[in-house]
Amino acid sequence: MINKQSLIAKYFPPIGLQFLIIILLILGIFFRFAYLDRKVYWHDEAYTSLRTSGYTKTEFVHQVFSGRVFAVGDIQKYQQPNSEKGLIDTVNSLAMEDAQHPPLYYVMVRLWMQLFGNSVATTRSLSAIISLIAFPCIYWLCLELFQSPITAWISVALLAVSPFNVLYAQEARQSSLWIVTTLLGSAVLLRAIRLGSKQLWGIYAVTVALGLYTFLFSILIAIAHGIYVFAVESFRFTKTVKAYLIATIIGFLAFAPWILIVINSLSEIERTTASTQARQSVSALVSGWISNISYLFADFWRYEPFFPDLNLPVLRWGRFLIPLLLILVIYSFLFLYRQAGTRVWLFVFLLSGVPALALILPDLIIGGKISLRARYVIPCYVGIQLAVPYLLSAQISSSKLIARKFWQLVMVVVISSGLISCVVSSQAETWWNKSSHANPQIARIINKANNPLLISSNYSLNIGDIMSLINLLDHQVKMQLVIEPSLPNIPDSFSEVFFYNPSKELRYELEKKYKLVEVFQYSRLWRLEQKSS
Repeated sequence: MINKQSLIAKYFPPIGLQFLIIILLILGIFFRFAYLDRKVYWHDEAYTSLRTSGYTKTEFVHQVFSGRVFAVGDIQKYQQPNSEKGLIDTVNSLAMEDAQHPPLYYVMVRLWMQLFGNSVATTRSLSAIISLIAFPCIYWLCLELFQSPITAWISVALLAVSPFNVLYAQEARQSSLWIVTTLLGSAVLLRAIRLGSKQLWGIYAVTVALGLYTFLFSILIAIAHGIYVFAVESFRFTKTVKAYLIATIIGFLAFAPWILIVINSLSEIERTTASTQARQSVSALVSGWISNISYLFADFWRYEPFFPDLNLPVLRWGRFLIPLLLILVIYSFLFLYRQAGTRVWLFVFLLSGVPALALILPDLIIGGKISLRARYVIPCYVGIQLAVPYLLSAQISSSKLIARKFWQLVMVVVISSGLISCVVSSQAETWWNKSSHANPQIARIINKANNPLLISSNYSLNIGDIMSLINLLDHQVKMQLVIEPSLPNIPDSFSEVFFYNPSKELRYELEKKYKLVEVFQYSRLWRLEQKSS
C-alpha cells in the first residue's frame, strides 16, 4: 500500500514552495480580474465588438460616416449584440472582411455578451476566465513532458505572474484562448503518444480543430507536432504516426469550411494585413524580439510613456534586466538540451522554433514586422515557459549549496520582477501591447468641453480608433464622421468643435476656412476656430 506522505511528496513540492505557489496563484488570478475596464479598449478590441455585433466594417462606415451629426450613444449598437443582427451575422462579418480571424472566440464573446452584458469589463472577463484554464493545462503538459511535479508547479507559478500572460488575459481578443489550445493540444498529443489510446487521438483531433478555429497560425503548431511525431518514431510509418495523421486530417477536415473562406479572401487578407509588411532593419527586428521575450517575465521599466509624472529611477533601471533575462532563456534551452532526453528537448525546441522561424524568416528575407507582434508568436513563448521552469526546478534542487542558493535567488528575482510589472501596469490606462494610447487623454479633453462636436474621417486607422474612443466619450457628446475627401458641413450650434486625426489633405482644406489649433500632440486632436475677419 502506497504511503500517503510519499504520495504527497511525489506530486507536491516542499511545504514552503507550496505556500509560495498558492500565493502566486492567488495574485495571478487577482491581476487577471483587477481593473478590467481601466486600460483603453483599443483599436483591435473595438473590432472584436464590431464583429460580435454582427455588423461589417463596410456597414458601419456606410451608416455612420455619412456626414450627419449624432450622439455617441446612438451608435452603441455597433459595439454590442442587438436585435438587428444574429450569431450568423457575427460569423458572416468575419468571413466577408476578416477571414484571418476564425470565428470560435467571436462566437463565444457574442454569447457571453448576450448573457452578461456588453461593458468593457464584462467583455474582457471572458478572456480572463479562459486564461485560468492555462494553469491546469501547463501543469499537465509539464507532467507529460518532464514527469516532474516540481517543474509543473514552478511553471504554473511563473505563468501566474507573467506580465505577458496577464496583459493578454485582460484583452478582448483570442490570445488567451490560443494559449490554452496550444497547451491543451500539446499535452493531449504527448499523452496519446505515450498511451496510444484511440480516445486520446480523438481528443487530439478536437484540439487541432479548436486551435485552427481560434487562430490560423495554429497550422504551425500542427506542423511542429507532426515533425515531432515523425522524429520520435525515427521517420517510420508506425502505428503512432498513422494515428497522428488521421487525427490531424480529421481536425483539418473540420476546419475545411473556413479554409475555403480564407482562400477566397486572400486579397482582402493581404490588404488588411498590409501594415505588417513594412520592412524593418535587422537591428530593429532583433531588438523587438529580445524585448518581447523579456516581457514574459518583466516589463515594469516601460512605465514612463504611460506615467509621465512618475519619477522612479529604480523602475527605469529594470531595463538592465533585459540582457539577463535573455541569458536566462538561452541557458534554459542549452540546459534542456544537455540534461533532458531527446524526446523532451526536441518537443520544446520544435514548439518554439517552428512558429518562430515561420514568422522570422519572411521578415528577414522579404521584409515585414509580423514577428514583432508578440501575440503572433505565442507558441514560441509557451516553449520558453516550459524551458525556464525545467532549469529552475533542476537547479533549486541541486545537491550543491552554492548553486542551489544562487538559483533560488534567480527564481525570486524573476518572480518579483513579474509581480512588480503586474502591479505597475495594473494602474496604467494603456500599455505596450495596445495602440490607441492617446484616446483616454483625448476623451477627457472632449468630455470637459462645453457642448462639443467631434469630427473625424475614415483616414488611416481612424475607423478602429474612433470605435475605441466611443467607449470613453460621454454618451451626449455629438459626432460628425465623413468619408474623405468629403468636407464636413459643420453646424454653428456647438461651442467647441474638435477634429480627430485629420489627413494632411483634409487639414489643408479646413485651414482655408478655419483656424486649426493643435490640442493634443502628434496631430491627434485639433480645435477648429473661426478665422477672424
